[in-house]
Amino acid sequence: MQGSEHLIFMHPLWVIVVDYVLGLAMWTLIGRTAMGLFLPENSSFFFMRFFVQATNPLLAAFRPITPSFLVEPLVPLYVAWFFFMIRFYLMPWLLGYSVMGMLSFPLESDIAIWLYQTFGAGS
Repeated sequence: MQGSEHLIFMHPLWVIVVDYVLGLAMWTLIGRTAMGLFLPENSSFFFMRFFVQATNPLLAAFRPITPSFLVEPLVPLYVAWFFFMIRFYLMPWLLGYSVMGMLSFPLESDIAIWLYQTFGAGS
C-alpha cells in the first residue's frame, strides 16, 4: 500500500478526522508556544497572528482548569498537553485498543510516510 491508504483500512473515517482536528489543534498550540519564545503575542508577524487567533478560543475554553501559577507563555503548551493526552490515551481506550504504539497517530503517521517517501532511501 502506498502513502496513507493503510489508514482507511485500519481506522474508521471519523477516527481519522477527529485525530487530525485534535492533532492540528495540538501542533498549533505548540507552534504558538515556540513562536512566543521569540515574538510578543501582539506581533504583526503573520504566523504569530495566525497562532494567536487560532488558539485564543482554545485557551479561553481551558482557562477554568489552567493553574494560575503557570507563566503565561507556557499556557498554550499546557493546553496542548491535554490534546496529546486525549489522542494518546482516551481515543485508543474509546476504540478498544490497549496500546497504539509509536507513530500511531494518523496525522503524524501520514507526515512521517510523506517525509520518508520524499527524502528517504532511493530518492
